This record gives sequence, structure tokens and C-alpha cells, in this order.
Amino acid sequence: MKNFVIEDSFWSLFPNVKIGIVICHDIINSIGDKEQYAERILEAEKEALKYLQNAEFSNNYVIKVWREAFQKFKTKKSARSSIEALLKRVYNGNHIGTINPLVDIYNSISLRYALPCGGEDIDKFVGDIRLTTAIGNEEFIPLGTDENSPPYEDEIVYKDDKGAICRCWNWREAVRTMLTENTTNAFLCIELTDESRLIEFENALKELAKAVQNNLGGTSKILILDINNKEVVLE
Repeated sequence: MKNFVIEDSFWSLFPNVKIGIVICHDIINSIGDKEQYAERILEAEKEALKYLQNAEFSNNYVIKVWREAFQKFKTKKSARSSIEALLKRVYNGNHIGTINPLVDIYNSISLRYALPCGGEDIDKFVGDIRLTTAIGNEEFIPLGTDENSPPYEDEIVYKDDKGAICRCWNWREAVRTMLTENTTNAFLCIELTDESRLIEFENALKELAKAVQNNLGGTSKILILDINNKEVVLE
């Protein structure tokens, strides 16, 4: 049995954050054609433009809140939140490509709600998964390379017993646990730093769970963690 634990070193920096997770079991991540998911993402890109009304990209509220969050811990200079990376592409007129159904679904939700969404393959976790500060020696092999790129000491990371899973909170993920078309059990998450957007956050979680279950089958369960609820079983 594996657990998801958010450790006190994280809460000491972000006491008001909420982490929403969707636990998916027995899904088939190869259902449907790419056109269906490409259309889903295209529609989400159009909706995302409502969050980018300020001509100065970095002054848009949904960008500012995450830049402020990233200033509270040590990061790579170029590291930005996953939602900033997605919105930057939309802002520049570039489309988000399809990857696989699960990733396409969570990217579309991320764009529609301007919230960071991510996902990992539960069966590839080694022991529990933790959201915490890094020791600084965790193994981390990012997508697109075979070189180890460990996090900085005190960097916010998701990690398991083998190494880091996602660096700089939600910036870049490891190839080891990434979602593939062979994934049958998935850990999906949405992160909220701004309590004023709680309703949007909850709606995004509901829509994410429903989209996965309607399109990929299996079961999906929503759980929300906060400073008073720091640990859940991934079942």
C-alpha cells in the first residue's frame, strides 16, 4: 500500500496551499483518437485567453501568484510553474500538442482553469510519494535526457524512495514515473496557492475526474489535502 504524504517542511512555507488529487484505477490510457484530444486542447487554449488580459504576460494574476510562490524556495533560474509554461505557449500563439489521453485531459483542464495539473504512474512509485523539501542528492532523470540532474537542497519536490519525481514543485517531471499509454493506475494532482479561487479549484478537480472516467473507464476518486489533512492512501 502506497501513501501520499505532504511533509511539514512544505507546510512551513505554504500553510494555506491546497493539493487536490485524483486517484485513477483500472483505466485504459489508449482509448480514442488523437483528433478528439487535439480538439479538447484547442478549445481549452481559447478559454485560457481570458486569463491573459494584461499585455505584460508576467503581470497577469495567474502568472504572478506562482512566480511569488517560486520565490519562497530555491529553484533553477529558468524554472517556472507548469501553468505558466502552458499559458506562455498560448500567449505566443503556439498550440499544445497531444501526448496521450491522460496528459491531454489534464493539460486541457489546466488551461481551462489556469491551475497547474500534473500526473504520474502510481505503479512506478517506489514506496510512498512525498511533497517536501529536497535533501539535494535525490536522483532525477528528466524527460529528454539520461543525465542525472538532482534538485537543490531545500527545493520543493515530489519524490519517492528512489528519487525526485517532479522538480521545482511542478516545473519538470522525471521520465521514470511519467504517464504512458500503458498506464492503468494514475496519480493526478491540481495545486492551489490562492484561496480566493477555491471554487474553481474544486470544479477543476471534479471535471478532471469525470473526464478521465468518461473517456478512459476505471474508477476515479478525488481527495484534497491541506495543513490539517497531510496524508492519504493511494487506493
